[in-house]
Amino acid sequence: MPYATGAIQKTSVIISVFSTSPGIGKTVVAINLAAGLANEGYKVCLADLDLQFGDVLNYLKLTSSHTIAGAQRALLDDPQSFRVKDYLIEYSHGAVSFSILPAPLYIYDAYQTDVQVLSEIIRRMNYFDFVILDLNSMFSALNLAMLDMSTIINYIGVIDFLPALKNYKIGYDTLLRFEYEESKIRLIENRADSQKLIEGRDVERLLGEPFYHKLPNDYPAVNKSINAGQPLMFAAPDSRLTRSFYDLVGRYTNRQGTVAPEIKPESGGFFSAITRGIGKFFGF
Repeated sequence: MPYATGAIQKTSVIISVFSTSPGIGKTVVAINLAAGLANEGYKVCLADLDLQFGDVLNYLKLTSSHTIAGAQRALLDDPQSFRVKDYLIEYSHGAVSFSILPAPLYIYDAYQTDVQVLSEIIRRMNYFDFVILDLNSMFSALNLAMLDMSTIINYIGVIDFLPALKNYKIGYDTLLRFEYEESKIRLIENRADSQKLIEGRDVERLLGEPFYHKLPNDYPAVNKSINAGQPLMFAAPDSRLTRSFYDLVGRYTNRQGTVAPEIKPESGGFFSAITRGIGKFFGF
């Protein structure tokens, strides 16, 4: 590679928002985590890594010509002068603000993505306190690389009927088979109190692990948030879903006495293991 990754010390807490099912509220979770952490005074960046169908800017009614695609080209062209902040856009509401690294504008740019270059871009966000990664619903090479880098994996699911439970269970088992530490994976149930045919305790018994957090169903608040182009804390401050996000954010900060886990070197995970194996084969 044309740049030295070892020179950059990672200091950010990286929280990935991941699921194996599309349309279950990942982007809602990612945006409201970013807003909640920013509201607590932390410096936050939200990276939209759903490269084909990223919707963060649309949700927040923002536009930008700067995207991940442009950042990748700039880093490859001149790694010494590259500054990731030149490709970020700011969301602000009153005194609260957080940065966004937008997904590509065009689908063909998604296919030009280099996993190692994007990993380097995320590393260069080390000046943020928290980096939130909104991933797509695949075990792709990019997602595996991002999960490897993550301090916390928020594994999101809506468990409303048996096929959804099967999908969620397979995804969780896959994360464990890829040797991600169980303490790193946080099981998050979205729309937890919606009408469904499966009891939550039965789901947890099958998974062998309790849900770390349960987000209530509040469609009117989410709809209001999307229509306003604002995170829930601004569009629906009294919503029970807003309060639940506030509680979740508190678990990742000092507010409730629970600090995010200490950041460890990128030694675990499937993609890292593959990369190390290739490196040994070629002698680097």
